[in-house]
Amino acid sequence: MDNSYDMSRADKVALITPWINPEERITVQFDDQRDINTIVTGCSERLVDLELETNIPHIRQKLSIPLSDIEVSEDPTHYTRDPDKPLQFKRLLLIIKGKRPAIVY
Repeated sequence: MDNSYDMSRADKVALITPWINPEERITVQFDDQRDINTIVTGCSERLVDLELETNIPHIRQKLSIPLSDIEVSEDPTHYTRDPDKPLQFKRLLLIIKGKRPAIVY
């Protein structure tokens, strides 16, 4: 995958869309936090909808992030988990510019 912020929106959408699956996780990194397990719930030409894991079980932080703030890459340190699909030894990595927004419970 191309590791630049200059990737077109259409290219980013094409890479992110297959990961819209409640049974699958991706990895998200912010400037201040790394290795966050996340579910992709939607993706459009402008925004990616994410549910980030928090320190409280079964509570997720829901965010919509502009595609312009995201770099798309691969995370070779994690594997996929959906039992209905073939195992992959890497998963999607989204690197987001800026700090993680505060979690509101």
